[in-house]
Amino acid sequence: MREELIIAGFGGQGIMFTGTLLSQAAMMEGKFVTYFPSYGAEVRGGTAHCSVTIADTSIGSPVITHPDSLLILNKPSLGRFGPRLKKGGLLVLNSTLIEDETSIGGGQVVRLPATDIAEKIGQITVANIVALGKYLALRKIVSQESVGQALEVLLAKKKKELIEVNKKALLAGYEYK
Repeated sequence: MREELIIAGFGGQGIMFTGTLLSQAAMMEGKFVTYFPSYGAEVRGGTAHCSVTIADTSIGSPVITHPDSLLILNKPSLGRFGPRLKKGGLLVLNSTLIEDETSIGGGQVVRLPATDIAEKIGQITVANIVALGKYLALRKIVSQESVGQALEVLLAKKKKELIEVNKKALLAGYEYK
């Protein structure tokens, strides 16, 4: 098994946290992982992104040219990374912020109103976790339970309510039909 994923959105949408969270969960399951964040001009409001590779065997390079999957939270990121998706790959996009219909290279396109779902949960900032939940439901790369444990590790110094709202967001995305 080998999965190459690019996660992208605006700076401030929790893109790096999502990649770190997924990577932590995969490591907790004993998988090989590379996590490659992209900083620079992106943190000033542009498109922020990170690459995560998860595999059963060692990984030679963190660079992803044609990802198996994309988790896209805004329209500029779709324009930038959509054309790179591997033929037949998975695209999970935030339909709250990406309104027009999208077809990417014959892949599976999943339209998820992540921001709307996060708003109903009561914290718009967990749209990234909603999207991650849907991705996990479709790809089953790591378990939802491992991601929940990773949330507890990464947010250990935060308020317990923050951990709980993130777990609620993860479940909402996982169960979204």
